[in-house]
Amino acid sequence: MKRATLYQKLIFYFFIVILLSLTSVGIFSYTITSRELDAVTENQMSQIVGNSVHHTDLYLKSYERAMTSMLSNVNVKRFLDTRVYRTQYEYYEFRELINDETVGQMFISNPEIAAVYVIGFNGNALYYYNNIVGEDFEQDGVERQLDYFREHTSKEGSLSILNHSVLSGQENKMLTLVRQIRGLSSTRMEGFIGIEFRSADLSALWKGIDLGKEGYFFIMDEEGTIVYDSNQNRVGSSISPALARKIDTAGDSKFEYKAGGVNRIYMVREAEYPNWKLVVSQSRSVLRKPIDDIRLTTIVVGLFTMAIGLWLAYRFGKSITGPIQVLKNGMRQTEKGNWAMIPLPDHRDEIVELMIRYNLMVNRLSELVDQVYLAELEKQESELERQKAEFQSLQLQINPHFLYNTLETIVCYAAIQDSEEIAEIVQSMAYMLRYSVQTNIEETKVVNELKHVLYYMVILRHRIGREFEIDVAMKSEYLLDRMVRLTLQPLVENVFQHAFRDGVEDDHRIRIDAGKKEGVFWVSVEDNGAGMDEFKLAELRRKLDGNQLADRIDHAGGPKGGIGILNVHRRIQLAFGKQYGLRIESKPEQGTRIVMIMPAMEPFPEDERKEGISDAQMPFERFVG
Repeated sequence: MKRATLYQKLIFYFFIVILLSLTSVGIFSYTITSRELDAVTENQMSQIVGNSVHHTDLYLKSYERAMTSMLSNVNVKRFLDTRVYRTQYEYYEFRELINDETVGQMFISNPEIAAVYVIGFNGNALYYYNNIVGEDFEQDGVERQLDYFREHTSKEGSLSILNHSVLSGQENKMLTLVRQIRGLSSTRMEGFIGIEFRSADLSALWKGIDLGKEGYFFIMDEEGTIVYDSNQNRVGSSISPALARKIDTAGDSKFEYKAGGVNRIYMVREAEYPNWKLVVSQSRSVLRKPIDDIRLTTIVVGLFTMAIGLWLAYRFGKSITGPIQVLKNGMRQTEKGNWAMIPLPDHRDEIVELMIRYNLMVNRLSELVDQVYLAELEKQESELERQKAEFQSLQLQINPHFLYNTLETIVCYAAIQDSEEIAEIVQSMAYMLRYSVQTNIEETKVVNELKHVLYYMVILRHRIGREFEIDVAMKSEYLLDRMVRLTLQPLVENVFQHAFRDGVEDDHRIRIDAGKKEGVFWVSVEDNGAGMDEFKLAELRRKLDGNQLADRIDHAGGPKGGIGILNVHRRIQLAFGKQYGLRIESKPEQGTRIVMIMPAMEPFPEDERKEGISDAQMPFERFVG
């Protein structure tokens, strides 16, 4: 870029600024939006499966309550206690008694119940059917049912829910609630009570779940068998062992698994009552589609904005470099002795004013040249020499005058206020830059840091358009003590950026103090601004405990140019040790107090003490920005 023209530099710098701005905004907005959409998606899937678990538990508990009357029924227990096969009449008598006392009421209260049966370990069995074609079983059929229920139920009498039916042809169509029951005369388990209901009735709870074309919902039992699926053909089948392991270890978190060649997101909840696992699955591409659309939109809008920005940069660059190029060509003609005036554009601005001044200068030089030629004929040699000397003097002023006006034009384009305020700002900035680039000096005097803050306040005064006083309450004896360079001004700047983020009010105050105690030298910056709540304060302290330099803009501390709260804290630690650094106290709407903790060391020598005090050239008890 050293040999590039001014126009090329302007275009290049505009391009860099536009690119960085659009990239930062695009990445930030895309990242935040992606996280929020992922959180919303996870929350929706969690609500779907959570509601399904809740309704399933309530639905199945209603059937358990329906079984309670049978568990305490005397005739049911008497029937199970009998150790010999009963006569046909006794079967009929028990059947009618149990039906009148419990089963009949169950069918009325829960018409969706398809079958109720009582099976004793002694081989006695009663079967009741509700609006379906039932069947009676021979002794070997009863024995097969006993063997199955013994294998799949708890000996303690807890309820088991099975994808099973005693009726032939009803596989995967019925769900059975079964438990072992004690007899009347002993505490041993003497048989089973079972209730069968259609799985389609239970499926009605989940038909309202709409996950789109590529989403589905299924329920599996403890053995990995699918109890319910939106695709009825999968009911009764087992899921793959790999997916089953993922589901078993997922807990309440979502996970990703490739099924059928498609990456899918799964969310699992376990029903407390039947120990089923309810699973919601959706294609990852469907969930990520809004995020992909946002990314595409961000890229398109960013490119469009960049094109407009570059076009504006081109126009702006031409508006500056075009007139300067005209002046440059005119200057070349002047150097050749051609005193031609340059054409002026229709508009008026600082550069056009410079062109007008240049034309006046060329015109004046042309007149002087004519006078020189006339004097050669009419005046004496001494007068001719005088005219030549004046001519040479004016000619030598052409290049410096043009250069001065060009620099003045650049200042006019960069400045908004009058020349005195610009001079004051430039002087303050020059001091701050000289002070900042002293990279070989790490420790400095407190008075130098205060002076650095003063020049910052001069610049800030022009920025905010008002005066602001900082109360320096420290004793003068501390002005020559040692502290880390470039640590005080970032803390003051942080106050204006965050504590007074809504603007400086009349009641806003900043107080700087210092002191020594037990071998520690501390310097504090205290304000009465917005303050921080406990969460933000804890987060900021956590970052300070990380003991790392900030390499990006941090929301809590807001460093500028690599020097902020986090970097001040770390630089103090690098200079003096990890036991030193920043301590922060803050309350919402009451203000913040930041204390720099440093070791108390010997002040600078006496000759530097005098030099430091004379450098200050101001009373530090209170100064104005």
